Amino acid sequence: MRTNRQRYYPTFLGAAHLVILYIFIQTIVDFPLAIWDYYHGTDFLYNPTKKIVLGVGSIVFILYYGYRKAKTSVKNLFPMKLFNPLIFIPMILFLLSAHVFLNEINACVDKFLPAPPWFWELFDKIFNNDFGIWGAILKVVIIAPIIEELIFRGIIMHGLMRNYPQLIAIFFSGLLFALFHLNPWQFPATFILGCLLGWIMIITRNIFACILGHAINNALVMLSMEYYREISEFSFFLLERKQQLYISYLVAGFSLVLIGLFAAFSKSPKISD
Repeated sequence: MRTNRQRYYPTFLGAAHLVILYIFIQTIVDFPLAIWDYYHGTDFLYNPTKKIVLGVGSIVFILYYGYRKAKTSVKNLFPMKLFNPLIFIPMILFLLSAHVFLNEINACVDKFLPAPPWFWELFDKIFNNDFGIWGAILKVVIIAPIIEELIFRGIIMHGLMRNYPQLIAIFFSGLLFALFHLNPWQFPATFILGCLLGWIMIITRNIFACILGHAINNALVMLSMEYYREISEFSFFLLERKQQLYISYLVAGFSLVLIGLFAAFSKSPKISD
């Protein structure tokens, strides 16, 4: 007699629905405002009050919705097990090296699918805000990692880790994370980051480890953009491109091996329902 295996929330389809729902809530307000601003020369889309109300409201709704659907405790949904903080050393090494060869991939993507002017305008708005660089840090390095990790490595990974083998759970979470950003020009970077953070969640079972890892990545991206000229004068970036790529591949591979060793020699925390 066949018995159906118990499925936990969310499955891959449930996770995709959650992401689409979150994007829809944002879009249903943002899109009409963007059209209005375009034809009337106003700036309602970036009104601080609107951004706070919509941002907080949509996040609270999605987190509460996911929590109710998961039918588990908050500590299981957003685990905080003890872990070895030294894991951040190979993680940072991987992120630094990955940024080198990801630039090569992004250049190939841009060659076949050039980013339109409005994309760079949106990018500029992150840095050109009322609070300058501190506003960008608050948004990109603090708020975004907290929100996105609670959703992707919290609610979504909670279900994926229980419904699928670990590699599939990591792949699905990375894929949804990349698609969520609706940005084909950054898809390779966000996909790799999403997979790395999914792996970190499996190793550590600690949501703060994922938030900090995400924050470190975003900080590195911001620093590379803010201090591009100074960084480009480092001796590493004066090497031939092939040498840079060769070294970055070696460092990335070595870093993944170290992270794997952390996973093998640390106690694998039990998955709670």
